[in-house]
Amino acid sequence: MFRFPKLDLSKLDLPKFDPTLNGGPGTDRLAERMAQLQRAQKAAFTKWARTYGQPGQPPRPAGGDETIVDMEAPEAPGGAWTAPRPDRGRAAEPELDLSAMMRTLREGRPTSRGRSPVAVPPGARFEERVFTSAAGSRRYKVYVPSGYTGRALPLVVMLHGCTQDPDDFAAGTQMNVLAEEQTFLVAYPAQAQSAHMQRCWNWYAAGDQVREGGEPELIAGIARAVMAEFSADPARVYAAGLSAGGAAAAILAATYPDLFAAVGIHSGLACGAARDLPSALAAMKGQAGPAATNRQPVPTIVFHGDGDRTVHSANGDQVMAQAGAAPGVTKTVTRETSPGGMAYTRTVRTDANDRAVQEHWLLHGAGHAWSGGSPAGSYTEPRGPDASRAMVRFFLSHALGPRPRA
Repeated sequence: MFRFPKLDLSKLDLPKFDPTLNGGPGTDRLAERMAQLQRAQKAAFTKWARTYGQPGQPPRPAGGDETIVDMEAPEAPGGAWTAPRPDRGRAAEPELDLSAMMRTLREGRPTSRGRSPVAVPPGARFEERVFTSAAGSRRYKVYVPSGYTGRALPLVVMLHGCTQDPDDFAAGTQMNVLAEEQTFLVAYPAQAQSAHMQRCWNWYAAGDQVREGGEPELIAGIARAVMAEFSADPARVYAAGLSAGGAAAAILAATYPDLFAAVGIHSGLACGAARDLPSALAAMKGQAGPAATNRQPVPTIVFHGDGDRTVHSANGDQVMAQAGAAPGVTKTVTRETSPGGMAYTRTVRTDANDRAVQEHWLLHGAGHAWSGGSPAGSYTEPRGPDASRAMVRFFLSHALGPRPRA
């Protein structure tokens, strides 16, 4: 968990408070001194933020080198998340509302913008649950499509990125819409703010890269809880995630190949790319060492923007290398353009049955955002190819069964 440093108020140049200023001619002086206090608070917070990073961003490494979050929030309700224009330069620092920020942190919501509740069609359900085990406890939401009749359905586990939550991620990826259309279950585990201040999955922590005892066990436990409650098909369980959630999905492929039939990693990193915070910051810049190949290959689909300045696109290559593949696959590379006008290169490896076992979508010019996503959610790139639809198509072509070992 990223820990915030203690703020020593005794070292701040704050105005003295005079208790005798209680109405009368001293009232104006009291108002002036309160304004001075607010300015001092703002200055102190600005100095802290420049050193440690804004909420919703990874902390900045020592030495002044900045980790850039390269997508800008919409300027108006309903607008799209966008990459900053080259002519804009560095964005001016926003005015800080400390009371609103503290309220936001208490409520566990991103500071960037408000959201409307996720729409649920008649007959469908989008409900919250809590999973508890020896490894801990996490909330999660589960989407049950209106076409559910009790028969065994596929299950997709969706892992949000930093500062996001299940509602935000569902709105941005539109996975519930696809679940309604194609009749499958969706589970959205929620990272606890007590586990990470920015609600990131702890993909870089050694204890959360193993099968037992860490976050992989919690996520697998949530998947099994949904399977048991709704009689999901145990051979068709999948995981996908964005950024830290994408890295968590890669960890699930490495640690639970007997549970997840395929995984999707969007703008994420390979399992073991980092073992602590300093190596995590290096990995995000594309400086991770070679990733160990998974002992058991799991079909994997990757989306990554080559303009991503938060998690370098070299990490997408490492995820594909780590996934492993059975011998005898055929590689095909095509270059296409999405309906929104974004060019991308798609590399597909197919097995002897002409079934894709690996797909790598390199999005040209895209930043750190879900490709083809809706501006109703954060960190989305509506111009890109539809990552959600591509992942569902890829997932549903795979089911657990005997697999050759790498």
